[in-house]
Amino acid sequence: MRIWCCLCFIFDNEEEAPPPPPPSKEGVVFEEEYGGEMREGIFGNNGKAEGNIGNDRNDGAEEEHGEEEEEEVETTRLRLAVNNGNRDRDNRGNRDNRIELVAEHNRDEMRLFEEVIRVLREDNGRGGGGGGGEGGGEGSVNWGEVPVPLVIEEEDDVLDFSLPLSLRASRMRFPMEWRAPGESSSGSGSTSAAAAGSGGDGCDRDSQNKRARVQSANHEHQYSTLRAAFAANTSSQGNSSSMADKDFNFHQSTPASSRDEVFYHNFMWNNNNDEKSLDSSGGRDDGDEGGTSNSEDFDVRMDLTDDLLHMVFSFLDHINLCRAAMVCRQWRAASAHEDFWRCLNFENRNISGDQFEDMCRRYPNATEVNIYGAPAIHMLVMKALSSLRNLEILTLGRGQLGDPFFQALADCNMLRTLNVNDATLGNGIQEIPINHDRLRNLQLTKCRVMRISVRCPQLETLSLKRSNMAQALLNCPLLHLLDIGSCHKLSDAAIRSAATSCPQLESLDMSNCSCVSDETLREIAVTCASLHILNASYCPNISLESVRLPMLTVLKLHSCEGITSASMAAISYSYMLEVLELDNCSLLTSVSLDLPRLQNIRLVHCRKFADLNLRCIMLSSIMVSNCPLLHRINITSNSLQKLALQKQENLTTLALQCQSLQEVDLRDCESLTNAICEVFSDGGGCPMLKSLLLDNCESLTAVQFCSTSLVSLSLVGCRAITSLELTCPCLEQICLDGCDHLERASFSPVALRSLNLGICPKLNILSIEAPAMVSLELKGCGKLSEASINCPLLASLDASFCSQLRDDCLSATTASCPLIESLILMSCPNVGSDGLSSLRWLPRLTTLDLSYTFLTDLQPVFKSCLQLKVLKLQACKYLTDTSLEPLYKEGALKALQELDLSYGTLCQAAIDELLACCTHLTHLSLNGCVNMHDLNWACSDGHLAEVSSTSPVVFSNDRMDEPIEQPDRLLQNLNCVGCSNIRIVLIPPAARCFHLSSLNLSLSANLKEVDVACFNLCFLNLSNCSSLEMLRLECPRLTSLFLQSCNIDEEVVEAAISQCGMLETLDVRFCPKVRTVMADMHNKHGSVTFSMPKFKADLQQPVTFMT
Repeated sequence: MRIWCCLCFIFDNEEEAPPPPPPSKEGVVFEEEYGGEMREGIFGNNGKAEGNIGNDRNDGAEEEHGEEEEEEVETTRLRLAVNNGNRDRDNRGNRDNRIELVAEHNRDEMRLFEEVIRVLREDNGRGGGGGGGEGGGEGSVNWGEVPVPLVIEEEDDVLDFSLPLSLRASRMRFPMEWRAPGESSSGSGSTSAAAAGSGGDGCDRDSQNKRARVQSANHEHQYSTLRAAFAANTSSQGNSSSMADKDFNFHQSTPASSRDEVFYHNFMWNNNNDEKSLDSSGGRDDGDEGGTSNSEDFDVRMDLTDDLLHMVFSFLDHINLCRAAMVCRQWRAASAHEDFWRCLNFENRNISGDQFEDMCRRYPNATEVNIYGAPAIHMLVMKALSSLRNLEILTLGRGQLGDPFFQALADCNMLRTLNVNDATLGNGIQEIPINHDRLRNLQLTKCRVMRISVRCPQLETLSLKRSNMAQALLNCPLLHLLDIGSCHKLSDAAIRSAATSCPQLESLDMSNCSCVSDETLREIAVTCASLHILNASYCPNISLESVRLPMLTVLKLHSCEGITSASMAAISYSYMLEVLELDNCSLLTSVSLDLPRLQNIRLVHCRKFADLNLRCIMLSSIMVSNCPLLHRINITSNSLQKLALQKQENLTTLALQCQSLQEVDLRDCESLTNAICEVFSDGGGCPMLKSLLLDNCESLTAVQFCSTSLVSLSLVGCRAITSLELTCPCLEQICLDGCDHLERASFSPVALRSLNLGICPKLNILSIEAPAMVSLELKGCGKLSEASINCPLLASLDASFCSQLRDDCLSATTASCPLIESLILMSCPNVGSDGLSSLRWLPRLTTLDLSYTFLTDLQPVFKSCLQLKVLKLQACKYLTDTSLEPLYKEGALKALQELDLSYGTLCQAAIDELLACCTHLTHLSLNGCVNMHDLNWACSDGHLAEVSSTSPVVFSNDRMDEPIEQPDRLLQNLNCVGCSNIRIVLIPPAARCFHLSSLNLSLSANLKEVDVACFNLCFLNLSNCSSLEMLRLECPRLTSLFLQSCNIDEEVVEAAISQCGMLETLDVRFCPKVRTVMADMHNKHGSVTFSMPKFKADLQQPVTFMT
């Protein structure tokens, strides 16, 4: 059996579980009767641990009410035994009477509940009213009026429990508030406060303090069941009051409430033997998935053991560890583990001596301390040395360290690393001894001291960088790294003494030591035979002419004024050299090295450097920049992959034997000649070259590459190139911007997919063999007279403004490029009928532009281009009216969709017939057709229809909504811009222009009347039609209407747009007669939104009025 009380704490479902404890008058469990052991979910008082509710016995109160309680307990148990016996007899009956047994069982449970209420009220009356002893008062709950629900989950047929006799409101908490109407809520508030003080943090955690247990249930069903139970109780007792007499306010626990709030659970009798009994969630266990839910489904456990927390917290820094410690006691204990506080970092923190001593006492096993920038570092470090016996790493600085620190340092046996930065050692003028037998790493950077003596037999690295000292005595036989860089006061003899006293030295940094001489380097070379790394930068007195350092692997000689070309002989003896840096060596004129292991070389800002000769098989990186006199480079390497030599203005000769070289950047090398082409062609020494940049190499005139590996070539800004010949079968990208003097170009073969030669206006001979090319642009090649184009996959060819292009060249191109789909021959005056006849070789041609040509006959086009969809004939002034007769009389070009006849000489009759017969056109442009006078589609076969152009057009919405199965016209866009002689535009419904969506009549100065009835028209432009007087529109889907600079009356505009319910934009700028409309508008976000009173009801949305 599992018993749920109103505080929702649960006994574990075990056979040896103790019977449910009756709450005492103090609202706690008797420790004597139940052994003081409370399982998961139970208020525990084990040792009265913090966060648990203690027993807090009151022996006097128990003796006073002991006899009465025993009598009431006995009475209650007798009643329960009777009820259980009745239920046992019913269960042993016939199964056929199960419905009757269930009903009887429910009645027994209701009688039991009534007895609970009665006993609680009687107990409350004997317990001193609603005060509850000392806990009574204004904030107490009157238990004579408020029944306490007890929830029981049966797992056996026998219901056996001890009924609670008395409860104290001051020691119990409820997540819901019960009060009668008009009753103050202060009582519940004080009750919650009292409970918060006694509940602690541990009431929502299990006994092992490792996971939180959250119970959830269907509260709506709880409350409805609870109300029904109380209603039945009051009615059975003959109480005339109803549920309305008392107002029960239920408040669920929320995050805003106390963290110790406990969820209130279902008030129900859960009989597992009944098929239709209610489960713990308030649902009915009838097999329906939608209404069935186990209490375990609502248990959300966050099982974080100490081991898991330890693993998670290991990724946090100290600040986040402190934040995590504020979550709960378990996290606080886990975050305080000494593993997380091995390093005590107080860098730049204002920590006092007492605080630091407390931290050292709390974490005595700390191995690392950082007090750099902390106040009084001498006092703090002395406490650290005396308290932390396992200290291994110590970092301090920004202060003064006295003699006691260095004396106590020897007693810190575990110390391995000491870092002192920006500190004054001693009084600044005395000798400071540092003696330690186990110290491995010592850094004294930016320290102020006159003399230092270091005796550390196990010391491996020592840094005295930027320290202000005159002498350093070293007794460190195992030292392999010494850094004395920027120690300006160290003399040449002091440096020699310090370095030669370390025979195992492998790395030496003596940069910015201006006193170093070649003699010191010679002694170091003799004494330190294992020296691999030497940094002698900014040492003006060294030349290395007589120095031999055979074991060197890294040599840095930045800004060494004594380094000359003679020094290269000494460097050549360092056959193990891998890295060489010679930046800002102002006297260096040439470098010639044969070092088999050299991998990296730098030559930057060498003002007199002129010649570079490297024979280094393993060379992989070279940096040469800002060497203005460099004119010759010879490099032999099998590992070099990228070579960058930008802005070498005097470089004229380049010889490369680099088998692995793939990228070369020679931008702004203005002196490079045509001989460079041989270096990068096959057989030139770069067989793997893929990318070559020769931008702004203005000395190149004739470029010829024959490379089987070249993929990308850039010749941007090479203005002197006149001839280009490329035989690069792998070439995929080429850039010729700025090559405006190119006259002859040959690309055969190449792997280009697209090529733009439109920026080469002087090109006259072109040869292209590109099997993969799909796009070729020759726009603007006005002198191109001979072109051989062999591109079998070419789909687009733009030869506009190629004024010298002839028919034979066009014929050869169409024969070798049969897949062309778009051909632009605009402004090619030499193209005639013979060239157009060759278009029969282009079965996929869909776009043809012959604008601004001198063609007189289009018959070859009509016969050859059967799949043509777009035909542009702008400004073809020599085309007569009969030239287009095959279009509208013979049905030529049936697939044609777009036709542009702008600025032509067609007469009105030809245009009328074209509009009447070519119903398959979707886009038609008649811009600037001066011979067009009217656009009247109310005519049929040359005669006016019965509908007069002056009578109003009737276009009912009912007819517009009717679907048109086979519309006669497919026209969607009609452009008649600048037709100065057009006067009337009439498009009635009879014209059947159901697809027309855009109509542009702007700049038609003589246009006076527009009458359009088109259901799908969305865009109408009548701007700058200064003579417009009449405007009638039946366009329900019109969204944009432009009337800029039209001298039209306001009434006409209002009447016209009254039938345009979807209008969004109306442009009446510079319309002098529409000013009254503008006065009624208000400005909104740069546009003007208005509503005209005459058609306000017809508009479906606001109109944007452009001013």
